[in-house]
Amino acid sequence: MEPELDPQEVQRSMAFDPAKVADFRARWSRLMELAVWGDLKAGEVGALPKLRKRMLEYGEKIRSLFNDRGWIPQPREQVKSVLTASLDVRDKQQAVEKELEALTGGADCEAFTEGFAALRDDLVAFMQAHEEVWRDLLNRLYEGYDEWKAGQDPGNDPRA
Repeated sequence: MEPELDPQEVQRSMAFDPAKVADFRARWSRLMELAVWGDLKAGEVGALPKLRKRMLEYGEKIRSLFNDRGWIPQPREQVKSVLTASLDVRDKQQAVEKELEALTGGADCEAFTEGFAALRDDLVAFMQAHEEVWRDLLNRLYEGYDEWKAGQDPGNDPRA
């Protein structure tokens, strides 16, 4: 029989602390406010609109990370979905970091860059802890896979 994940264990692995989620949301919102209304200067024309766009995408990916995945019928697919969301957050973090290179000053530049770095570091630490759990869940599916596969149809075992 093919190994399966315990749906309750998968659900627990994605039960995020509401206070932590609210903290990430508030910190991102503050950064977005600074990106739109703050005093930021850039050395390139169009750099600030690109930064705002990347910050918006970053917030959307953070939101996606915390989405309820209960509508996905298979626990394995739920785990794959949340891992993908975590990778997407990392991708958007890098995109924002690239846009930060264009900042040259402004009264809010230091607050923005320090706030982003702190949010990034805290999100990465948060995601790493959860990614380890999710990776472990998926690896359980494949532990003993060779024995299971060989038992299904011994004539198809390439090692035989």
